[in-house]
Amino acid sequence: QVKKVSNELGISINIGYGMPQKYNIISPDPTTRKEGIKFSKKLINLSNEAGAVVFGGVIYCSWGYITGKMRTEDEWKWGVEAFREIAQFAKDTSNLILGIEPTNRFESHFINIAKDAVHFIKDVDLDNVYVLLDTFHMIREEDNIYQATKDVGKYLGYIHACENQRGIPGTGLIPWKEFFIALKEVNYNGCITIESFDPNMVNIAKLCSIWRKLADSPEQLAIQGLDFLKKKYGEILNN
Repeated sequence: QVKKVSNELGISINIGYGMPQKYNIISPDPTTRKEGIKFSKKLINLSNEAGAVVFGGVIYCSWGYITGKMRTEDEWKWGVEAFREIAQFAKDTSNLILGIEPTNRFESHFINIAKDAVHFIKDVDLDNVYVLLDTFHMIREEDNIYQATKDVGKYLGYIHACENQRGIPGTGLIPWKEFFIALKEVNYNGCITIESFDPNMVNIAKLCSIWRKLADSPEQLAIQGLDFLKKKYGEILNN
């Protein structure tokens, strides 16, 4: 049904996923890691059936899993080994791009910055794995959004264009001009998506700590945000 409707509307389907803790592929428990690999493969099959192009997010460890310490060499090894199996399965069974999204320190201790995502991808060493940059997380973790984007370079596969408060793009603190200049300089021509959340969607709002309205309506956020992004990126591309 999703595939049928997306084809009728002429839009692409991109799947966002945050791995539950019972499927944590960096867990010290090998059974948990095994179950995480199995469940990720199931989601890849479902994404493929839906006609999705991208399967991305916190797909390399459990979303919200924080040990209270810096990540360990064992966690890195477990994550790379497990994700390599997941990515190889996706490569063998679909045309999906897998997006590794660095997330902020309050949501994970494992991959917080772009250069670590690139490091992870290089260790996995499969050509269907890319970086998913999210400006909401970048403004919290990167020293310089322009340079971080440049450093990702050819590994950039998808973008969440989000304000620092998850509101309408252009109303917050994200340095959009510098970000879009970097995208132009790395010749990025992939998808740019606004990711935001409606406080009326109680479950996801709770998970993402959305405690207030970010726009008068979801439609306003989408329409005004898209208009801003198109105009701002257009200014950069045409210079």
